[in-house]
Amino acid sequence: MAKWLVTGGSGFLGINLIRYLLERGEEIVSLDLQPFTYEDCKDRIVHIQGDVRNKPTVDRCMEGVDIVMHGAAALPLYPKKDIYTTNIDGTAKVFESALEHGVHRGIYISSTAVYGLPDHHPIYEDDPLIGVGPYGEAKIEAEKIVRMFRERGATITTIRPKSFVGPERLGVFGIFYEWASEGRSFPMIGRGNNLYQLLDVEDLCEAIYIAANFENKAQVNTEFNIGAKEFSTMKEDYQVVLDRAGFGKKIKGSPANLVVFGLEILELLHLSPLYPWVYKTATKDSFVSVEKAEKVLGFTPKYSNKDALLRNYEWFLANVEKFKSGATQDGITHRVPWKQGILGLVKRLF
Repeated sequence: MAKWLVTGGSGFLGINLIRYLLERGEEIVSLDLQPFTYEDCKDRIVHIQGDVRNKPTVDRCMEGVDIVMHGAAALPLYPKKDIYTTNIDGTAKVFESALEHGVHRGIYISSTAVYGLPDHHPIYEDDPLIGVGPYGEAKIEAEKIVRMFRERGATITTIRPKSFVGPERLGVFGIFYEWASEGRSFPMIGRGNNLYQLLDVEDLCEAIYIAANFENKAQVNTEFNIGAKEFSTMKEDYQVVLDRAGFGKKIKGSPANLVVFGLEILELLHLSPLYPWVYKTATKDSFVSVEKAEKVLGFTPKYSNKDALLRNYEWFLANVEKFKSGATQDGITHRVPWKQGILGLVKRLF
């Protein structure tokens, strides 16, 4: 049995990883700005409510830890200052504390946003890192910090996951699932014929666990892309949710340039339901190679895009009354429904 520190433990990835680790008999300390509200495992872990940017708080969490999984991050909808201080300074404080406490094994959750808008696919781990916007830029800087700690003797696996979905995931997907459950069609930005890879959170948890326990430390002291092995066009993949909803509705295409222009205007007015990274990449192919993870880690994703979306939708249906009753609130994390902005009016047309 190992003792894990999971930063971002109250978040979407955090709770899924914590459940995964508890099933395997691991001991867990969770650190998050938010309280830990999951009744199914609340009494089986230690949760410290605090900020990864606060070194004394991080130090308090690090006592007796064997493995650090650093997943706490400020997402793209956060203010720029919070993105930089959390994702860069927070990462430095977490791994500095780890070394000071003799914790040499770590996992860092980065993002495929570090690749920006590449001119080819699939994307490989050694492709150029050209982050778009504060989030992508901050993730690149955080990866540089991770490499610095490797040079100081730490074994830290950097995982670059595609957008991942599964139980507890809402965010932008919550908008789609709400429309589907109400018997509405759903508009794509563009025609939806682009290939856009997703990832099931259970596959991500498995990759984290394998990397953290991999015997050959030198082989995992590097970066790995993680994404679904099977995926098709956005229109085809998302249609399975509308088919499951059972109303005979369809994914609808739209004029991409016009929609993006409109969303840029709405962004200036603070009415856009999507942040720029989402709507500016939604019409592009976006998929990474998972060949390195397969060869080195022996890891193969179990779930396709369609599987992941359906699993997430089933969870949504089972919990939808909590969202309607206000048990969860609008916000900017993946665990709560995002404000629909102008889409709240547009959906009447679908």
